[in-house]
Amino acid sequence: MRVGIIAEYNPFHHGHRYHLDEIKRMYPDSELVLVMSGNFTQRGEPSLISKWDKTKIALEEGIDLVIELPFVFASQSADIFAKGAIDILDELKVDVLVFGSESNQVDDLMLLAKTQLENPLFDSLVKVYLKEGLNYPSALASSLEDCTGKKVNLPNDILGISYIKAILQKNSKIVPVSIKRTTSYHNEELEQSISSATSIRKALKNHLDITHQVPKSTLEVLSSKEKLAHLDDYFPFFKYRVLMDKELSKYQTVDEGIENRLKKCIQEATSFEELINLLKTKHYTIAKLQRMFVHILTGFTIDIAKECQSIHYLRILGFSKNGQRLLNEIKKRVTIPIISHYSLPNDPMLKMELQATYTYASIFDENTKNKLIKEEYDNSPIRL
Repeated sequence: MRVGIIAEYNPFHHGHRYHLDEIKRMYPDSELVLVMSGNFTQRGEPSLISKWDKTKIALEEGIDLVIELPFVFASQSADIFAKGAIDILDELKVDVLVFGSESNQVDDLMLLAKTQLENPLFDSLVKVYLKEGLNYPSALASSLEDCTGKKVNLPNDILGISYIKAILQKNSKIVPVSIKRTTSYHNEELEQSISSATSIRKALKNHLDITHQVPKSTLEVLSSKEKLAHLDDYFPFFKYRVLMDKELSKYQTVDEGIENRLKKCIQEATSFEELINLLKTKHYTIAKLQRMFVHILTGFTIDIAKECQSIHYLRILGFSKNGQRLLNEIKKRVTIPIISHYSLPNDPMLKMELQATYTYASIFDENTKNKLIKEEYDNSPIRL
């Protein structure tokens, strides 16, 4: 059995370990294939540690093969994020996708996914709710409830629907399977058993002890770092780009009209939190604004996004001995290039990955900065 996992591991915590333990219980002797976001995540935040550090932890925790989800998918909304990840897993011929879900009702999530794809009333309702001032996630939830009578407003259920939609749209044979989440995705308070990644990131930013919230593999890597990446570290670079760039509307997810407000508000703000409070309306979620910030920061334009609507390659970040056997088998069947380092210099998707790494590295000291950039060019997959 080949099991697909989609994750960010920002950072890897006890909830992720529970997820892997459950998969191993459900599918003994399975091959675990992870599609993982790199240096920036779907919530519009930098990864606390580099993708190479995250890969090492994933392999130590039992993953067999780690494939990078390219930045052009990893930093976008749930549907685009899911499409990129499912395209990769389908190319790798995984049998099942196991994801976390608050409701743990795959049949309901399947119904809701089919409603979005097949019910013409759904799109009409979304437009009505958006015109009334709701943000997209709220408009989505309200429209689905109107069409099906089922309420869905929790983030992992919504992401699960996006995964299932991507599977259906691709006519993939991947079977979606859920594991019930044991903690709130957005909870900002540390718990003794399983804490959310959000609460752990907040604790680390405030220099609090997270010894009991993450496994030894994560703790060792986090403890070895002089600096972890937090979004506010990038604010001076972002402010400079916004003030100097005359055409912000060319960047991905910069909606028409907001660029003028952004240029005005950036002169008052001293942090991303202040800027979000100045920009925030019912129409814009925090995650949507943060994704916009990251796209401006990295130079991710609408034109680049148009060139990168499907997966161009499979980039291997790491593998175990079992993963190497799997990789040898995969090589005979894939329809797109498999790469292990920066080997397609003219590919717009890979060039955007390099731009993202330049941006990610910018807040560190010169030695770390040079190391991160060199790794992007030269690193071979991590072997365990």
